[in-house]
Amino acid sequence: MIFVILCRDKSGHLQVRQDTRPEHVEYLEKLNAAGTLKFAGPFLDEEGKPSGSMVAVETENRAAAEAIARADPYALAGLFETVEIRPWNWVFNKPENA
Repeated sequence: MIFVILCRDKSGHLQVRQDTRPEHVEYLEKLNAAGTLKFAGPFLDEEGKPSGSMVAVETENRAAAEAIARADPYALAGLFETVEIRPWNWVFNKPENA
């Protein structure tokens, strides 16, 4: 099942995001190589600066998605104000149907 991890950054924590980005990208690259990562990217504020994240992973269950979210270097650095994990059904434009 696909789970979408929706994260909102704490106000005033852009530097934490920038400082932790290399580890975060490396973490996502490992998930991608394992076939777990479906898609990911930052949310942007009105000034075009990152203000949160959306990461979609395919896991057997919610507990596995929660473990992935907890192990994200951004989460470990205390970047996020909120983290929401929701199951998601990919209906349109699935890559395997292209």
